[in-house]
Amino acid sequence: MRVRLGVDVFLEDPEGFLGGARFGLVTNPSGVTGSLEPTLDALQARHTHLRAVFGPEHGAAGAAQDAVEVPHATDPHTGLPVYSLYGETRKPTAEMLDGLEALVFDIQDVGSRYYTYVSTMALCMEACGEHGLEMLVLDRPNPLNGVAVEGGLLEPGYTSFVGWAPTPIRHGLTVGELSLLLNEGVGCRLRVAEMEGWVREMWFDETGLQWVAPSPNMPTLETATVYPGTCLVEGVNLSEGRGTTKPFEVVGAPWLDGRKLARHLNKQGLEGVVLRPCCFTPVFSKYAGQLCQGVQLHVVDRASFKPVETGLRLLAEALAMHPEEFRFLEPSYDSRPHFDLLVGNSWVRQALLDGVEVGEIVEGWRDGLEAFKLEWERFQLYGGRGE
Repeated sequence: MRVRLGVDVFLEDPEGFLGGARFGLVTNPSGVTGSLEPTLDALQARHTHLRAVFGPEHGAAGAAQDAVEVPHATDPHTGLPVYSLYGETRKPTAEMLDGLEALVFDIQDVGSRYYTYVSTMALCMEACGEHGLEMLVLDRPNPLNGVAVEGGLLEPGYTSFVGWAPTPIRHGLTVGELSLLLNEGVGCRLRVAEMEGWVREMWFDETGLQWVAPSPNMPTLETATVYPGTCLVEGVNLSEGRGTTKPFEVVGAPWLDGRKLARHLNKQGLEGVVLRPCCFTPVFSKYAGQLCQGVQLHVVDRASFKPVETGLRLLAEALAMHPEEFRFLEPSYDSRPHFDLLVGNSWVRQALLDGVEVGEIVEGWRDGLEAFKLEWERFQLYGGRGE
């Protein structure tokens, strides 16, 4: 049986969820029904009270690259205003919300804290609370399942657009469940259109649904599987594979010895993954036009694969091999190093620089993870196969 998405449940009775409220839709190309009809088109066809569209990072059209600001626009098919939430503002303004009574959020998340669509959702929730609008989240699967969690919690002082929710890096929640968690600190009028048929053990390819790339560098489920670990590469002077056909699955640099790196990492007995030496030339982003030596991550057993630990071991080994060339990048978002914003603290970066064994870093997260597991059940809307 195919999982029924929150959008399909909502479309059966839009007025049952929103009454006759005039609303704006926060979406991008991943906002589709189970039959792949764009949510925007489906809402227009059903003559709902949709009055505006809002786009996150990469834009409502999903065409802009990473960190590229997107201007406001007009939807060519509906004539509706399309407000960018990744340009002059990342939070809906009073002017954008004028005449609206609700916002509806329908975007696919990928199960990692870094992914900025959750930050956009949180800021929309804040705006709804401040201006008296209702917020409706149309739920979608966590593509990496809703059982596994990994990585440290986001620590105080490290909230940013690439780390908003106070969760582990791999959080194990759906976007609807995340909205419930976030709303404890916001208090807006929130409602979630729940899925039907999704259970926590499901990976995306077990849902019967088609993968639609939620962002330009998230083309496949395989990408999302390694992303919780290799996104950390964004904070160092290695290429995370942007500008290639395997973003986040390949990592390298012109000065890196990929064969040696693969050999050393494979000897560590990493669970569920084999690293293969490879070469690539990015067409944009880091080292554009330069031949990079590196590795590709091949996940051979996703159930045992630990992406965050693997990502940290990759960075630790690259640092040990190339101490003169390897470096953490200077702050970009604000005064805090980008790596710290991603990992959610500053001590992991310092531990890597000091040569602390990655196993000790992982062990340092254990208490926080256990505390999170006790709390996250309060926000879970779905049970497991045995429930």
